[in-house]
Amino acid sequence: AQLIYDLKQINPRAKVTVKLVSSSGVGTIAAGVAKAKADVILISGHNGGTGASPATSIKYAGLPWEMGLTEAHQVLAMNNLRERVTLRTDGGLRTGRDIVMAAMMGAEEYGIGTAALIAMGCIMVRQCQSNTCPVGVCTQDERLRAKFTGSADKVVNLITFYAQEVREILAQIGARSLDEIIGRADLLTQVSRGAANLDDLDLNPLLIAVDGSRSITYDRTKPRNAVPDTLDAEIIKDGHRFFEDGEKMQLSYAVRNTLRTIGTRASSHIVKKFGMRNALQPDHLTVKLTGSCGQSLGAFSVRGLKLEVQGDANDYVGKGLSGGTITVRPLMSSPLKAEENTIIGNTVLYGATDGFLFASGRAGERFGVRNSGASVVVEGCGSNGCEYMTGGAAVILGRIGANFGAGMTGGMAYVYDPEGVAEDMMNLETIMTCAVGHPHWEMQLKGLITRHHEETGSRMAERILANWDRERLNFLQVCPKEMVDRLPYPLSDEVAKVPAE
Repeated sequence: AQLIYDLKQINPRAKVTVKLVSSSGVGTIAAGVAKAKADVILISGHNGGTGASPATSIKYAGLPWEMGLTEAHQVLAMNNLRERVTLRTDGGLRTGRDIVMAAMMGAEEYGIGTAALIAMGCIMVRQCQSNTCPVGVCTQDERLRAKFTGSADKVVNLITFYAQEVREILAQIGARSLDEIIGRADLLTQVSRGAANLDDLDLNPLLIAVDGSRSITYDRTKPRNAVPDTLDAEIIKDGHRFFEDGEKMQLSYAVRNTLRTIGTRASSHIVKKFGMRNALQPDHLTVKLTGSCGQSLGAFSVRGLKLEVQGDANDYVGKGLSGGTITVRPLMSSPLKAEENTIIGNTVLYGATDGFLFASGRAGERFGVRNSGASVVVEGCGSNGCEYMTGGAAVILGRIGANFGAGMTGGMAYVYDPEGVAEDMMNLETIMTCAVGHPHWEMQLKGLITRHHEETGSRMAERILANWDRERLNFLQVCPKEMVDRLPYPLSDEVAKVPAE
């Protein structure tokens, strides 16, 4: 629900699609997704897939699309949610008859992938990842690409045949359009094959017409699932001189945790006006916030926007951060020690690609997961910190939780560890640790802590910088094993030996 809300803040006119694997109980999930204001729900069957999919992913994952589609359609209809969403299905639709059956079972849109790929010339040899496609569909080898004979006309021809067969079937049953039969499961009956092992299968649960013989009808041109505006509507209004003329501005607001996704729509407007790779100063538009921010503070924020929070923030701070700057520090009147208290929630910087985050306090669990380019300083984190991290830099000035660095394949992390216990909390399968020895890495570490102090007034950062020659020895540098031989500067001479595989 939060991700759908985030995406609709970026582009209110976009349709958000949620893909669900066909399985038992998918109807309940579909109902939740509809309530979360998704526009399209895709029920994907166990069959189909491209030549890049492993055979195990195609043959043994999920159920037939018919089972998931009918359950989703029935549950949505019974809960008066059906007209909120468009139902789509895919998973090996090969004929016009399949499309007509999907419509009768409740689908309004249909995904045709495998057949279209084959029409282009794919022969499903399943070696796309090896750059050896014998028909040149999926390869960078010019010699093999010369063998490709596909064209857009072949796919157009395929879809034309689908449409022709659909029209013929509709004519046979007396329907004038596909819309007339959507949800008309009463037009389907189970066929007896004359074999006991087949006829014992009862398909009646798939053929229930929950909404009688009525098809789903609504105006598809009108948005149905708009989400309410967040604080950004006010930011864009108050900051019109920045958004229109690029004037440097500073805005201030009192906030509470019902205000979610602050900064996201403003970032969307920045990209539209100035471009993703703009020449704006990092603090060209500074938004000062006092209080508790809701989820997704600064999600997908871009360069030119700086969010300064005096208070705290909920989960997903800096999700997908794309160049913006976020600082979070306690209220001036707070008697709490920042390094001992959580100031930002879980799943911080999830999938961030660029930008900065400075938080004077602890982060929750799953901090920095899939960070691929952002730089961050926090004063402690929970379990699974820096999991699957592929780039950027993370400085943790406090205790870490279990499983730190699991699956980390890029970037660099520094953990303040005066008690010598951090390694016990790390997942050392993919990472290694050492002292901060080389001047380049020491400069990166000290530079981030210095900026952290400047941005947040962190007392902990101030103490560390005041005794740098001694305190730098208390840092562990955490590096992915596979990066060691590709670093532009060597690690410390005290690097732990990488165990032989």
